[in-house]
Amino acid sequence: MNAANTLRARLKQPGLITAPGIYDMISARIAERMGFPALYMTGFGVVASYLGLPDAGLATYTDMVGRVGQICGIAKTPLIADADTGYGGLLNVARTVQGYIAAGAAAIQIEDQEFPKKCGHTPGRRVVPPEDMVKKIRVAVEARGDHGILIIARTDARTGYGLDEALRRGEAYAKAGADILFIESPESEQEMERICASFDLPLLANMVEGGKTPVLSAQRLGELGYRIAIFPATGFLAAGAALESVYQTLRHDGSSVNAVTPLYPFADFAKLMDFEQVWEFERRHAD
Repeated sequence: MNAANTLRARLKQPGLITAPGIYDMISARIAERMGFPALYMTGFGVVASYLGLPDAGLATYTDMVGRVGQICGIAKTPLIADADTGYGGLLNVARTVQGYIAAGAAAIQIEDQEFPKKCGHTPGRRVVPPEDMVKKIRVAVEARGDHGILIIARTDARTGYGLDEALRRGEAYAKAGADILFIESPESEQEMERICASFDLPLLANMVEGGKTPVLSAQRLGELGYRIAIFPATGFLAAGAALESVYQTLRHDGSSVNAVTPLYPFADFAKLMDFEQVWEFERRHAD
């Protein structure tokens, strides 16, 4: 069973799928060991960690599909992968879907923002006409063929055009063949409840600490009707805070002796990076 079919089968089971945001190979390796039902490759985190730039349409298809392949090369957990707007027109969308399939993604997320896109919890986002996004979804469904990769249709219309427009777009994208709907940036629990009452398709909740949408418990998200909850920023926000803390100690003291930031044990980190395989290889081939 490929990763897409594994995720499809999990969606048929009860309970919320919690997917942590991963953004580099260290976060991927750590999350892979935790037993999550799915992982989420965050565009914000990938662009920040790989390019050191804002998530504002600056990463290319090549940048992103390469990271999908790297993650899927070390993580067998089904990967939900951000693909921004599909990286161009309809032909680009078809290529993106096929590329993400080849790289190993279980689900691909495509959004209806204008290019260049922006993070869904930042201002200044604009969306394309809904009929343009409908064409992208239809092309994505056609491009996947018999593979089964799940198509996640995201709309960013709520912030600039209101919830009613976002719901109308969600309905259109569902009719176009999307497997999962992602209504981005609802601004209250009441809006989230209305979203869940409006659709029969699986719904995805985007839990961004400090973002526009309230971060709710797994129990409450399940009660509302969400099937997937992604936490794209949690990992890199935690890593950023830890790095700032320990680097401040180094800058102030000139040493890590008095650092209070928890550190991953070095020996365990070496094992996380599969140094044990290197050591075993060297033992087998020692003179």
